[in-house]
Amino acid sequence: MDRGTDMTDSTAVVFVVDDDDSVRTALGRLIRSVGYCVEAFDSAGAFLDRVKHLRCTACVVLDIQLPDQSGLELQRRLDPSLPVIFLTGHGDIAMTVGAMKAGAADFLPKPVRDVDLLSAIAHALEWSARRGATKCEQDAIQRCFERLTPRERQVMALIVSGLLNKQVAGELGTVEKTIKVHRARVMEKMEVTSLAQLVRVADRVRVDAATLSDASHWAAIKASQASDTHLSA
Repeated sequence: MDRGTDMTDSTAVVFVVDDDDSVRTALGRLIRSVGYCVEAFDSAGAFLDRVKHLRCTACVVLDIQLPDQSGLELQRRLDPSLPVIFLTGHGDIAMTVGAMKAGAADFLPKPVRDVDLLSAIAHALEWSARRGATKCEQDAIQRCFERLTPRERQVMALIVSGLLNKQVAGELGTVEKTIKVHRARVMEKMEVTSLAQLVRVADRVRVDAATLSDASHWAAIKASQASDTHLSA
């Protein structure tokens, strides 16, 4: 593997996978010239070992013909969050269509124009950064949701469905005072300050009426009746 500058997880990186030494060198020099970090590989196997736990903004410039497997086969083994830019001197329409349908960011012929490749890389990294930010936000919301007790999840599902506290209490067989306590805890744990915000984050974790039919949740709720009684006291 040919490595460019040192990188951290927060640094965008462009991977180059091509079995031709001269191509790897030329592409690495070009990409580094505009400030990107570059890591280059001569085989699919070496590249796969590197990106098993990739957590940075990145894209891959991938030759369609590799010695151990084709670029298209490698693409199918990659995380869909990693944008792929194909380079090929052997492409045809069917191959191009197949790559794009599989999620390729771009498909460029060799020899590729510098401006075309750099433009494709810029767009791919921008997409990767947006995808990464969205995933980080989603992970944070999920962590908040996992802090909720089974009863709090039930209360949250009913609240975001539009029910008032009194109606939620009726659905769960408890009193309104208890629901107000659960509701306050839900708002605190989900790190929101309004019902509108709670609805938005609930949509991200797919909190809906289906939650209410989950037998395991109902079992946990029944087990929490004593706790509810204590809260309403």
